[in-house]
Amino acid sequence: MKRSLLALAFLLICNCVWAEGYDSLLTRLNSVIDKKKEFDGVKLARIEKLKATLANTGNPDLNLRYNTYLSLYNEYKSFNYDEAFNYAQRLQQVGHLLNDPQKIAYSRVKLGFILLSSGMFKETFDSLKTVDVKLLNNDGRKEYYFLSARTYYDLADFDKDNYYTPIYNSRAEKYIDSATSLCKTNSFEYLYYTGLKALKAGNIDKAIANLRLLIDKYKLTDHEYAVTTSTLSDIYIRINQPEKAIDLLIMAAMADARSSTKEAAAMTNLAQLLHQHGDVKNAYAFIKQAMDDAVYYGARQRKIQVGAILPVIAGERISYVEQQRQVLFLYASLLTVLAIIVVVFAVIIYKQLRKIRIADKVILESNHNLQVSINKLNEADKIKEEYIGYYFNLIAEYINKLDKFKRSVDNKLTTKKYDDIRLLVNNINLTKEREELFINFDKAFLKIFPNFVHDYNALFCEENRVKLLPNQLLNTDLRIFALVRLGISDTEKIAHILEYSVNTIYNYKARIKGKSNISNDEFEHKIMAIKAM
Repeated sequence: MKRSLLALAFLLICNCVWAEGYDSLLTRLNSVIDKKKEFDGVKLARIEKLKATLANTGNPDLNLRYNTYLSLYNEYKSFNYDEAFNYAQRLQQVGHLLNDPQKIAYSRVKLGFILLSSGMFKETFDSLKTVDVKLLNNDGRKEYYFLSARTYYDLADFDKDNYYTPIYNSRAEKYIDSATSLCKTNSFEYLYYTGLKALKAGNIDKAIANLRLLIDKYKLTDHEYAVTTSTLSDIYIRINQPEKAIDLLIMAAMADARSSTKEAAAMTNLAQLLHQHGDVKNAYAFIKQAMDDAVYYGARQRKIQVGAILPVIAGERISYVEQQRQVLFLYASLLTVLAIIVVVFAVIIYKQLRKIRIADKVILESNHNLQVSINKLNEADKIKEEYIGYYFNLIAEYINKLDKFKRSVDNKLTTKKYDDIRLLVNNINLTKEREELFINFDKAFLKIFPNFVHDYNALFCEENRVKLLPNQLLNTDLRIFALVRLGISDTEKIAHILEYSVNTIYNYKARIKGKSNISNDEFEHKIMAIKAM
């Protein structure tokens, strides 16, 4: 036991000495992290200025709108997935309004980039397949080819399959060759991507030479610097030079923070390397930063990746505290021979143990809260995905109906059949349309919460439970609390959605809660506790 404790103490001392070599860089990184809100504020100010351009211009021409949307997309693409996806969609819409095939094609390339950043490989390929490369100018083609190459490389890294990975890498190389043929040989893109190609092909020396040339001789933007240093760190990890890799990842993480890049892997990789080298304290701090960035950006793949690592490092953090406790016991054991100061050291150890227990409790509570947050984020992502698809389909159906109605009216106007127009308008059955809307809502909701009706009825005694008609999915009672489960707690909003008065909704809620087996105050908490699929 004594030998084990001595070895443990020696290991901790060695780790402390190793960490001292990185204190300067880690101090700089922590200083940059403390200023992240300032960097983000600068970016948000640029974004607000662009949005104000659209608002202040009144009704800007479509070309100005397209260019402004493109600028907003570029601001958001590595900052916030949802906003970048939104502006990629708007770019396509304006491209169609302009009837400009080049702008449409380019906007699909932009959509492909943001889909890949979120780890959606299939959707990325689907978007890129729709691009007619011949319509793009040289810059657009380069972007298309580089994005295609990156997609195949990322897919190869994700699969790590002996059969498919070489195929994907080969395809990526062809796209890089097509892209670099359009670049100047002394440009950042040419040197970086030829270096990346060499790395994937196993030519480590050429890859290092290209990337070091960019870092040492070129004036790079923060984002270019972060990408280059991150890639070079991967090489040093491969050739078992982790100290150099850590230095580069610290520099990359600082560049990402300065450029407000939330979709970045440098902080995650840095935390993993520090964890492997025993620096659990910094590893835990940086993995929490990586999770904050992943949540802010909204990248599913990154959240899953960080979420898988965070509990491991947090567990090591707890183990590290436990190791410290054992070291304290060692010191106590050695000092017990000094009878004069036994009591003094006993008090010190007791106080330290109390602090450690408090720290353990804080860490465990933090881990629990993080897990709850992750579960809520996963559920929110699922609800968002289902309802986005649902509303896109619904909107598409209504657009088709409006298009048919428009063509019919145009035809009647052309033939001057005005009575037929009145008949056509009178045939619109809004009640039926509203019923169909509710049915579609019910289907989408029950797909996410298939046990909702069962769990809802469990809150009532048998005679007060909802009994649905054949082929009926939800009734008004269920629909009100289905909206509550989706997070719509405002009674006015519920009344507006269901076409009822506010008083009617209040009466419904009061009547339903009055029949339940639980208190009125607890009823909606029970509804919110119903699990998604």
